[in-house]
Amino acid sequence: MNKAQTLKRRLGNPKPFLSVARDTDDIPSQISTNPAQKWKDINWKKVEKSVFKLQKLIYRASSRGELRKMHRYQKLLLKSYYARLLAVRRVTQDNQGKKTAGVDGIKNLPPMQRFNLVNLLASRHLKASPTRRVYIPKPGRDEKRPLGIPTMYDRALQALVKLGMEPEWEARFEPNSYGFRPGRSTHDAIGAIYVSINKKPKYVLDADISKCFDRINHDELLGKIGQSPYRRLIKQWLKSGVFDNKQFLESVEGTPQGGVISPQKRKHRPTRYGRKINGIRQNLRY
Repeated sequence: MNKAQTLKRRLGNPKPFLSVARDTDDIPSQISTNPAQKWKDINWKKVEKSVFKLQKLIYRASSRGELRKMHRYQKLLLKSYYARLLAVRRVTQDNQGKKTAGVDGIKNLPPMQRFNLVNLLASRHLKASPTRRVYIPKPGRDEKRPLGIPTMYDRALQALVKLGMEPEWEARFEPNSYGFRPGRSTHDAIGAIYVSINKKPKYVLDADISKCFDRINHDELLGKIGQSPYRRLIKQWLKSGVFDNKQFLESVEGTPQGGVISPQKRKHRPTRYGRKINGIRQNLRY
């Protein structure tokens, strides 16, 4: 039995792989922590608040250089039921690519199978599957951009890992960095440039590195990550390979663009959170 068949069997392979069941047909999972719970009844504010508390602990430990404490919090987030719920919701409902299938052909999970995927993430026993190569046209050019579409299971696991890695690296990034960061967009970068140059003339350097993400060195990237709890998973995703026109290609260098954790163009989605300190409301990214 191949990986695709194994994943379908573990998710439960009834017919509703073709379309997402509506709330009126919401079926509770038979193996979930709370069998009586339905997907539509989940208190998402409570889920996001619980995950955000862990992310703040990771951010503070990273900013103070307390690596052992930070890794402990990251492991805790990886095992968190709320974090798994949020990761599955993002890849099956929020993301635009929820209707795009990987090599396993799974897409549009109905509510019952979302619960099954949440429980499947707890085991993390499946190895990373190869990505499916898809070509999309570049705007204003005849050239096409290659995307690597992971399986639904890998996408959910990548979203879970991303929840733990973003606050760690937010504490390390430069304050004037705007690429691929939560809560920041092109408009923020334009505003920062205007504030910097509106008083006196300055030089602006515009650089475009050709095929940057397609030629990233795997060893250098893993060395940058260090002894992270997610190192083994990230290495699997980098080395998983690609299926292009039913032909398997090994991954020697570069990162597949198109996954949840890989670099890609995305819309601005504010993720600033706030709290009141001494009557003054402060905005926090993490």
